[in-house]
Amino acid sequence: MALRGGLPTELGFVGVEGVRLTEEALRSGCEIHAVLFSESGERHRERLAPFLDRPEIAIPLLHTTDRLFEGLADTERPQGVAALVKPKTPTFADLLGAPEPACSPLLVVLAGIQDPGNVGTIVRTAAAFGGTGVITAASGISGTANPFSPKALRASAGAALHIPILSGPALATLLAQLKSANVKTIASTLAEAPGPSRRPAAPWEIDWCQPVALLVGNEGAGLPEDVERDADFRIRIPMASRIESLNAAAAAAVLFYEAARQRNAISLKRIQNPVATHPFKLT
Repeated sequence: MALRGGLPTELGFVGVEGVRLTEEALRSGCEIHAVLFSESGERHRERLAPFLDRPEIAIPLLHTTDRLFEGLADTERPQGVAALVKPKTPTFADLLGAPEPACSPLLVVLAGIQDPGNVGTIVRTAAAFGGTGVITAASGISGTANPFSPKALRASAGAALHIPILSGPALATLLAQLKSANVKTIASTLAEAPGPSRRPAAPWEIDWCQPVALLVGNEGAGLPEDVERDADFRIRIPMASRIESLNAAAAAAVLFYEAARQRNAISLKRIQNPVATHPFKLT
């Protein structure tokens, strides 16, 4: 049911399918309930052996026929390998820490993103460009797709099992928590402001080296007006006039690339001159 239905078990385990995702699950340090091989899937056993044959961790190995595996698999051409894995459950306080070599927390808040493919791609992008955590929240009547559903896990290429993900806080409560923790909120937007004081910033005009949370809204409706209004910054990607918008995942990739560019520059300067002060001012 965890594989076919995409829902977690009563104990919180989710199904991952395929050699790559099973390998990422075994690498992640998450609790593994069992690994399942079909008859043809046994050919992948050697690749996973370094993780399965460790004496300090006894992971139950289950076996089934190709026909039964195809009946429970979520993919059209299953590879015959699957696992039940329990994702880590960080707290909000856990997300406020910045692991080395990150200069500060770099979070992404998914508010009402309904396509699991977009959710998984943004999670993968965040992990690739130095994001330190992901938060999923509902926006109005639009919930955010489960980042641990089969499609989202495939889109994230297993990154969802490595980067901390906090699911389910109410958006208003979350924004209050971020403000209290002195984390700057950056609302992605498509609209120009009526006055120059709230003109959306370009990606390179933001100081991404301070503690920040990028807010990405629903694919069609975007972020609620009050969320954009109350955010510390509004951000908009300059585009050719004939192009109205980017896909949510593509837009997140552009923004995270700029964040990584700035933050990597800081890390490099710290290595070259450990006593140097932070060159960017908080804005």
